[in-house]
Amino acid sequence: MNSHHSPVGPGYGILQPPAPPRRVPLSRRPGPRRLGVLLAVLALLALPARALERVKLATLAPTGSSFHKSLLNLREAWRKASNGNVDLVIYADGKLGGETDTVGLMGVNSIQAAMLTGVGLSEIEPGVAGLQTLPMGFRDLAEVDYVGAKLQPKLEARLEAKGFVVLFWSDAGWVRFFSKKPIQRPDDLKKLKLFSWSGSADQLEIYRSAGFQPVSLETADILPGFQTGLIEAAPLPPVFALASQVDTRAPYMLELNWAPLVGACVIRKAAWDKLPANAREEMRKAALQTGREIKENGRKESDDAVKAMQKRGLTVTPVTPGIEAEWRTAAEAAYPKIRGRIVPADIFDEALQLIREYRAQRASGAAGR
Repeated sequence: MNSHHSPVGPGYGILQPPAPPRRVPLSRRPGPRRLGVLLAVLALLALPARALERVKLATLAPTGSSFHKSLLNLREAWRKASNGNVDLVIYADGKLGGETDTVGLMGVNSIQAAMLTGVGLSEIEPGVAGLQTLPMGFRDLAEVDYVGAKLQPKLEARLEAKGFVVLFWSDAGWVRFFSKKPIQRPDDLKKLKLFSWSGSADQLEIYRSAGFQPVSLETADILPGFQTGLIEAAPLPPVFALASQVDTRAPYMLELNWAPLVGACVIRKAAWDKLPANAREEMRKAALQTGREIKENGRKESDDAVKAMQKRGLTVTPVTPGIEAEWRTAAEAAYPKIRGRIVPADIFDEALQLIREYRAQRASGAAGR
């Protein structure tokens, strides 16, 4: 018997004679009133329930990472807040492509949301690059927080004008250089083929003009790139390096705070406006809590990731104040090209002004104690 057919035989219902109709006694047939009630109940049952709103969200975050787990918790929070009417479907691991691809998919509504780094967000609103693409601009994460708090409302307004609502901002600590050979100074890095995010011709040109050898790749191609020798160094957050096992091919890390990895979770405004109005406030609160959780975990796990990689052979190269000054000089030499090309001039200027403002406040506070 073919397992694909009904267990009672492939011709059942065609070869078997129909059963004779069962007569209903007159005493049990519904009267006009009972029939009216029955029809009313059936009519209510036939009313359409609120349609399930499915929100598809893409991210580069690895499956099983704390970032991914936080998004799964957000999915559950949204389900509860909407009484089961919103389903947040999460595509992790860059399954739908790199960030350029992800932004494109949102543009045609194939997906409705994404958790992106500043690189992907900049494809929607270039001003977001002011939070991330200031190499050696920030000395510590307190400065990152201060500048973010001041600039984010303006950036949120610009993103909304382009059809996107920011659900939360977050970061994952510092980007560090991982390499196949030990590096210490900028001139050491210039000898190596350096990973650069795909999609930014300006960034490639700036790297080249500074004497580096950038190679444009998607993040999914970083480990294969190291394996084949296509690249020899990459600026990465340690959490990503650990999860993708980059350190097994690039066993050296320079302990330099090159730039913060800042990002946000955004949703198409059209999709957000379709979600239950009475649930949106709770859903936004849940999203903000998710952002805080990702930031707290991301910063802690950045340090934990370095320790874990050291246990399996990663060599961490410390940076002296003198060498750090060399990197800062090299980075600042590129600022005139970054300003206006990668980061809009107004945001670039405001970010640097806010950094100076924060340092002055901290200095005066320290002096007053």
